[in-house]
Amino acid sequence: MIERLAEAIGYPERMPDGVLLFTLRVDGMEILAEETSGGLVLSYTLTADESLFEPLAKFAAGRILRENAIVAYGKRVGATDPAMFLWQDAPSDADARTLVRLFETFMDSCDWWRPRVDALSGKTAEVASSREHVMIRP
Repeated sequence: MIERLAEAIGYPERMPDGVLLFTLRVDGMEILAEETSGGLVLSYTLTADESLFEPLAKFAAGRILRENAIVAYGKRVGATDPAMFLWQDAPSDADARTLVRLFETFMDSCDWWRPRVDALSGKTAEVASSREHVMIRP
């Protein structure tokens, strides 16, 4: 299923045959794609800094109403330490169009969360108003 995702989104790297876990490097992020018995799960680590968990968690309830990605806390596959991460899944019978949409919406979610994590960790001065970010989709 990871091979189908990579093909659907035009990922430039060739996937190994039968791959069940792969890190996609996109827009400076490492997106973990994991094939499970139920389908495909994409995840992205937001932060391992425990001081940011509470302020970030305040955004989670509102975001779950707007997007399919879910904020969670725990150990991702292959991780040694727990962290706050974002994840989203697709069923095993998802077609190419569904996989592309999964990837696009997940990346949109990552793009929303990253500046907030950066702002809270002091990497940026402030987060721009959501009104300044407008995306028009066909």
